[in-house]
Order: sequence, then C-alpha cells, then structure tokens
Amino acid sequence: MKFNTKTIHGGQENTDPAYGSVMPPIYQTSTYSQSSPGEHKGFEYSRSANPTRTALEKSLASIENAKFGLAFGSGLAAIDAVIKLFKTGDEIISTSDLYGGSYRLFTSIFENFGIKFHFIGMQDASKIEKYINEKTKLIWVETPTNPMMNIIDIEAVSKIAKKHELLLGVDNTFATPYLQQPMELGADIVMHSATKYLGGHSDVVLGALVVNDEKLAEKLYFIQKASGAVCGPQDSFLVLRGIKTLHLRMQRHCENGEAVAKFLRNHPKIEKVYWPGFEDHPNHDVAKKQMTGFGGMISFTTKKNTLESAIKMVENLKVFTLAESLGGVESLAGHPASMTHASIPKEERVKTGVVDSLIRLSVGVEDEEDLIEDLKQALD
Repeated sequence: MKFNTKTIHGGQENTDPAYGSVMPPIYQTSTYSQSSPGEHKGFEYSRSANPTRTALEKSLASIENAKFGLAFGSGLAAIDAVIKLFKTGDEIISTSDLYGGSYRLFTSIFENFGIKFHFIGMQDASKIEKYINEKTKLIWVETPTNPMMNIIDIEAVSKIAKKHELLLGVDNTFATPYLQQPMELGADIVMHSATKYLGGHSDVVLGALVVNDEKLAEKLYFIQKASGAVCGPQDSFLVLRGIKTLHLRMQRHCENGEAVAKFLRNHPKIEKVYWPGFEDHPNHDVAKKQMTGFGGMISFTTKKNTLESAIKMVENLKVFTLAESLGGVESLAGHPASMTHASIPKEERVKTGVVDSLIRLSVGVEDEEDLIEDLKQALD
C-alpha cells in the first residue's frame, strides 16, 4: 500500500466481524469472559490488551513501516517505557534541544534512579561518538527539534548506533510518518506524542511506540502491561480516526507553514525565523534528504528581543490560539520559555536558542490569508 492508503486501511480489518462495522468499535470494557480458565478470544483484561487499542497499534505500525506498535496514555508515558529498558549505571545520549517534558522526565525522574544522561547538540552527528562508552545504551533523537527546528541526520546517527551496538530512538512527533520514516533510516524505536498530528484535533492525549525487533517489542509490551500506562478505548478510537486524515491535514499544514514562514521572514519586526524549508536553515540539505516536506512548525524571535515583545504579540493574536500543544487543525501560538520548556533551567534553554523572545507556532489548516493577516495585526 502507498502511504495515503495505509492511513485508512493499514493493519486494519475491512469490517468488524461482529456486525460489519466499518470503523473499529469502541470496546468500553475492562475484562472479557473466558470459557475456561485461560481460554479466551485473545483478550482477558484491558490493561494487557483491548481490541480498539490493538486496532490502533496495528495502524501505528503500518504507517511507520514497522512490525509492532504500542499505544500509551501519553507521549511521556511512551518515553517512560523506553527508559525503563535500562538500569542504574546505564548512560543515554540525548539531543540538547528537546521537548521540556522529555528533559524533565530524564533529569527529574530517571537520573534519581542512577541513569546518566548526556545532552548534546547533534547537528554534526560525528560529535556524538566522543560521548559513547561501555555504559552507553541509547541515543535519543528529536528531529525536527522542539522548538528550534534543528535537523538531525537520522541515517548518520543510525550508523554510529549500529557501530557501537546501541539502540536509536527517534521522536517523530513534529514530522509525522507522512514527512519522515525513521525506521527506514535505521531507527530501532520511533516515538510519537499522538496527541499532536496523529490525533490532529486537540481532543485526545496519547503516546505511541513502534519497533521492528521482536525481542525489543516483547520487552516493551511487558513494560506496557506491568507499568500500566495504557490509553483507553475512547482515546484509541479518536487517534485511529485522526490517522485516517493525516495525509490530507499534513499537506495543508505544510502549505500554510511555508506561507507563514516566508511572511515572517520578510516582516521588518522579526529578527529570526526557524523553519527547515529555508535553504540557509542549518542542515537544510539533510531535511531535504530525509523528509518529504518541511511541516507546519515554526519558531521566531522579534527584533526587540524582549520577553515583553513576545508576550504582547501572542496576547494580540485572534485566529492563532495561545495554548500549549501543537499539531491540531487549529493554529496555536506558544511561548516556550514560559510554557512548554519552562521546566528546563534558563541557562540551559538559552544555550539551545530558547530565549525569552522566542515564539513557537503550530500552523493549522485554516486559510493562509487569515493566518497571515492575524500575524500582521498582532505585530502591528
């Protein structure tokens, strides 16, 4: 199947066997009858497996060209399961420019259990090797990164990981499988905050992992079952529904993102615009190689370069909504330093470019003229 067809049919039964339902039903149940102890129809308790969640997990695997999919209660719950693969004394190398919640999970939770994290810039993949030692177990990549839109060469990092027999995990939330296929580039684990583009309508919180290796999948399924951070059937249904229009929405996100990025770059009150589609964006050539488009996520700073100028602008927006999160059909604006990345110490934020004047946009699927007019009036 081609990708657009996979979003609708990938990994799915054409109809539900019970009554011919075209969409997988919402199996709102905690448990399942057994004809004899241990004899059932593949489901015994919904923390272990639920038919609606299983349908979603098959869909997730399909659109990422993977064999196994796992769905969790949130993106952070999915990352939590990955880090639980490791033990005290193990070391993980992570990109330094990453979602604040991931940073908080790594430093405030897992460092307390004796797992050591190295946060480094990964734009030049060759610099990763000097941080690798016999205790290193995982390289964790976001690309494009949140919120600086830095591009990391997944294939180059994969070669390093394989050379040293390390796992490579890729957070593919910003790009989605529509724009980027990390499994094809050598990733071992692909993670999504499905709350974002996969759900696509700002009405669900859910996380996902996909893997190809059966033994790795078994370990993660065990962690999923044992730790219990699973999503419910209603949430699974909403993400399944969202995936069916992913290709349509992403096309418009990309079109609108390009229009907004070009408008901002030419505006006299804007200092810098971070969007991978610009030819002078760091690693633009890598983005062209590993992505089929540049997405609808944009960050920028004002020429005044002050917290006040950023706050004033986002408060004046009318079509863009000031809110955390991203990837919904509606356009959102955020202030990373005080919202999504507030958990990262200021000195660490500034090192990666997350200054007080930085604004992040999730460009939605509205008419581009309305979005540009809204930005224009807010800046003026």
